[in-house]
Amino acid sequence: MLTLIKNAEVFTPEALGKNDVLLGGGKIIAVKPQIEATAEMEVMEGKGKLLVPGLIDGHVHISGGGGEGGFSTRTPELQLSDCIAGGVTTVIGVIGTDGISRTMAELVAKAKGLTEEGITCCCLSGNYYVPVTTLTGSLQKDIMMVQEIIGAGEIAVADHRSSQPTVQELARLASEARIGGLLAGKGGVVNIHTGDGSDLLSSIEAVVDTTDIPISQFWPTHINRNEKLLEAGIAFAKRGGTVDLTTSIASGDPVLKCSRVLKKMLEAGVPDSQITFTSDGQGSLPQFDADGNFTGLGIGRVSSLLEELRDAIFTEKLPLSQVWKTASENPARHLKLRNKGTIAPGKDADLLLLKKEDLKITDILAKGEWLQQGTVKRKGTFAQ
Repeated sequence: MLTLIKNAEVFTPEALGKNDVLLGGGKIIAVKPQIEATAEMEVMEGKGKLLVPGLIDGHVHISGGGGEGGFSTRTPELQLSDCIAGGVTTVIGVIGTDGISRTMAELVAKAKGLTEEGITCCCLSGNYYVPVTTLTGSLQKDIMMVQEIIGAGEIAVADHRSSQPTVQELARLASEARIGGLLAGKGGVVNIHTGDGSDLLSSIEAVVDTTDIPISQFWPTHINRNEKLLEAGIAFAKRGGTVDLTTSIASGDPVLKCSRVLKKMLEAGVPDSQITFTSDGQGSLPQFDADGNFTGLGIGRVSSLLEELRDAIFTEKLPLSQVWKTASENPARHLKLRNKGTIAPGKDADLLLLKKEDLKITDILAKGEWLQQGTVKRKGTFAQ
């Protein structure tokens, strides 16, 4: 079945203006000002709507997370309905603090399940701790031989919950991930959880400064956790690194909202290609006092990704083409998801149709299949 979307205003995420887009076999076949419809085509009218790449959420606790407040605070796993509500067509699963009851086998199985339900789901090997707990016994082997595993993480630094890894341990881990990625044609990126500690990004900067490992091997997240970390993140990005802002940030400080921080980083001279947004969906958002005692808990939401993109466009007045790439083109490039992130012939048909006036989702395609058509939405296997 061929699908033809007519007369939509296309953002690749670069603005192309009004175009027709032809889909087939789960791929984008053509993007042209005019494509004639034929009898074998399913035609979707896109007049008055924006057509944009489906969102890539690169940091989601797909099998659940948390537990910093005890067993009753373990968060639930991600559902397909969460992704549809947030316009997310590609998800990268991670394990956080709990690497005991949350296992790599469970993570990979959940990734396979979400992919079977209709989106694309990959994952990272390990959790907060070094040495990493892998699926096969080797990080390099995990990345090379397990299709879903594309890198390592989330490895914690500058956090009282981390294993306090040394520079040498981080260098060895990054090297193993890099080699696995090179041999498998994957990104092999190391996702770094950055906490509230005074070390900030110094440990991964030391790896870059004292070894041959390139700065692109790391992907530090939660950069908008506090002002000092943000300033360190700006400096890291200006060196050529890619930094990630968390849309489900727990501080509640409006100054640290992703949308505002994005504008600040751009004004500081950070290239827009070096910034990504992720949700930390299904992750626990624990709060601790000055002595490290647990005081409360929230939960990350995948839907916060789209909310912050909207705020960056409508409240901060940033152009859609610049904002959208933080959750599409940029993570796809950094993670080497070569078929994702842009609207172009040969790419996966992961697309959102949005109302022009408020950017609310009307329709979703993932790998050329409808996840949402108007009010009709696909349900996950056990959805009510």
